[in-house]
Amino acid sequence: MGEMLGQFPLEDKSRSRVVALVREVARQIATGALKPGEKLASVRKAALQHHVSKNTMAEAYDRLVALGQLEARPGSGYYVLASSPSPAAPPRPHVAEALDLVSLLREQLDQHHEVRPGDGRPPPSWMEGSQIGAQFGRAVLAHGQVEHGYGSSRGFLPLRERIALSLTERGIRCDGNQVLMTHGANHALDLIMRHLLEPGDTAFVDSPGYYPLFGKLRLGKVRVVGIRRLPDGPDLADLEAKLATERPKVFFTQSLAHNPTGGTLSLTTAYGLLRMAERHGFHVVEDDPFADLLSPSSPRLAGLDQLNRVVYVGTFSKTLSASLRVGFVAAHPTLSEALANIKLLTCVATSDHVERLVYGLIAKGQYLRHLRRLRSRIELATLQAVADLGAIGFRVVAPHDCGFYLWLEMPPGSDEEALCRLAAERGIFLAPSAVFRPDRQPGPAAFRINVAHASHPRLLEFLSRLARPIHQLRAAGTGWV
Repeated sequence: MGEMLGQFPLEDKSRSRVVALVREVARQIATGALKPGEKLASVRKAALQHHVSKNTMAEAYDRLVALGQLEARPGSGYYVLASSPSPAAPPRPHVAEALDLVSLLREQLDQHHEVRPGDGRPPPSWMEGSQIGAQFGRAVLAHGQVEHGYGSSRGFLPLRERIALSLTERGIRCDGNQVLMTHGANHALDLIMRHLLEPGDTAFVDSPGYYPLFGKLRLGKVRVVGIRRLPDGPDLADLEAKLATERPKVFFTQSLAHNPTGGTLSLTTAYGLLRMAERHGFHVVEDDPFADLLSPSSPRLAGLDQLNRVVYVGTFSKTLSASLRVGFVAAHPTLSEALANIKLLTCVATSDHVERLVYGLIAKGQYLRHLRRLRSRIELATLQAVADLGAIGFRVVAPHDCGFYLWLEMPPGSDEEALCRLAAERGIFLAPSAVFRPDRQPGPAAFRINVAHASHPRLLEFLSRLARPIHQLRAAGTGWV
């Protein structure tokens, strides 16, 4: 814990008080003065005790929540968390001779030897005077001051431990050694495909589902078979029927805030899917991009399976920034090790600087505050979108979870492709349902709508004409149908 807290840079007096409070509470937890499960003083009372403002005290508590030391219970207060990050396992010894490519690559990143004639890059001391520290800031480089190496092959350890703690809060037993950092979720999916699938193998996917995945699978010459997606998850009847003739090695799915439909997995469907995976011997890859916005108690396949057959993929792209390219995969230790080796051979490492930046945002409580604002914006935009679309004749049910998407079905007989062209002529970008079907076969016309843009006046004006009965549109001679 001392190493994590030691990364905070010197700041103004208010920030320094926050750091001092965080250190003091963390010390009390580490020494046993505060017991697991014990309730702390309220923000108001603690502020009086420490002679600071309520805002300063609230920020200190938020940082301790972000560091996995405290748990915030709405309406009740702050409590000492019962669990803490698992200590990293000691590094495995590497062979003295560079006979194995993976061992050589790993040693260049993880650095267990003092004398390093086998290194493939200049020493950090030769890079003194570069401007990278000034550009990134002290907060990024404070933990260990490693400015020019690749970083660990698995990714920045404090961030991996914090992710493992968040998974534990979601009911997924995991430690930092099972977490592998990636260049976003797509990189994680690519590593999984490289290990579990070969050309000619069959993979099941949601239909409609995450369309970039379909192209990635076809690039690997994998047969892609769609499983009909229902509001509560994959259609188990469709899955069972296709398992009678297909032998998939992997089923890729999104359980919560599904892209593109916004649907959420039910417990009944989750249990049914896992039973079939066990019976037929395939892995399930669960992509959970909105996890940090959702309830930890939401039903997740990885929580029910405990990373036995389920491989769990997460990312900060949807909640923080897609440009940061920070994601991760959590898996059974044996599988995690295999994926780490593939990562070494294909891209060597992910960005240590960027992972430090993300960890710094988490450790300071800034990410938690950002999530609160983002969640509020999504909820308000969703309610507004449902109301606005309903007012022009579209019945849309608000998603159960706090995601970005609504699935907007068009009137029967609508020509989806023609509507996309008409919208484009008016400067409106639509995402048609055909793109999200792995077979690209035509079906009922529908569009994925991002709630952030759903209430734009030009979109509503365009859709209002589509909501009118087909015979009225034809009679009006719009030529839209």
